[in-house]
Amino acid sequence: MVAFLIVSLAGGVGAARFLEGLIRVLPQKQITIIGNVGDDTHFYGLHVSPDLDIVAYTLAGLVDPLKGWGFKRDTFYCQKMLQSYGYKPWFNLGDRDLATHLYRTEELEGGRRLSAVTSDIVSKLGLGVTLVPSTDDMLQTYVSSGGTRMHFQEYMVKFQTRPRVNGVFFKGAGSARPAPKVLQSIREADGIIISPSNPIVSIGAILAVKGIRSALRRTNARIVGISPIVGGKTVKGPADKLMKALGIECSAAGVAKTYGDFLDTLIIDRVDAKLAPRIRSLGIKTIVAQTLMKTIGAKVRLARIAVSETKS
Repeated sequence: MVAFLIVSLAGGVGAARFLEGLIRVLPQKQITIIGNVGDDTHFYGLHVSPDLDIVAYTLAGLVDPLKGWGFKRDTFYCQKMLQSYGYKPWFNLGDRDLATHLYRTEELEGGRRLSAVTSDIVSKLGLGVTLVPSTDDMLQTYVSSGGTRMHFQEYMVKFQTRPRVNGVFFKGAGSARPAPKVLQSIREADGIIISPSNPIVSIGAILAVKGIRSALRRTNARIVGISPIVGGKTVKGPADKLMKALGIECSAAGVAKTYGDFLDTLIIDRVDAKLAPRIRSLGIKTIVAQTLMKTIGAKVRLARIAVSETKS
């Protein structure tokens, strides 16, 4: 029997929760995850890849379930000691989490690519999925607020999304090339799932890498998206604020338009059922289902629906 290969484009927490269901629907070896690196930055001289790590830790059963990031039951002795030296940390890195960043940074400084190091981390955590960054090149998400530009992590974590945003841009997008296996996995996929992630700065950062969006347009695989906007609001993160700031309708219909050039099907929540006719008028099949994932059962059910739609 030929294996059914699924590719999923993924951001952080929302994607990781969906992927928890997906790995219970399909064998891990049949799943390739293209991860967002626009959130990547350096702290204390270490290369931190927040979204790649959230996905890996979650699928390995190690993530802090309350925060959605970092290791559960982690300690923060290193950051407390840094504070005694005068640092004012605003991005929390637990002690076990720091081990990942130390390993990644040392390997990158030794000349290895981010995709190769990520593959090692995934394997060492006991996972069978393929997790690949969208690019091995520098790509960082910035937002502009008035006359100020700041890295997305500053906007998101340091300033708690309070600044009024008037623009989003991806530094390095002009030269960033897809990491090895990215375009090949899209080309060879039997189905593609756009996870319920921020369409502007998570999936948007992946699509900003030259060649990925056009590959999605050309693929023969059916592409199914899951709206991260429910009832006009985001479940987690600032997607709603950013969509409004950029003049994009903050609704499942706005998500559909954002992905409209390549999307075949969009799964929307039951509370947005009234938007289904509008989305279908765009030529996008619309499935109404429960998209909030509060239990593992809900995650599995949503994953089954998404996989089934890639086969239809």
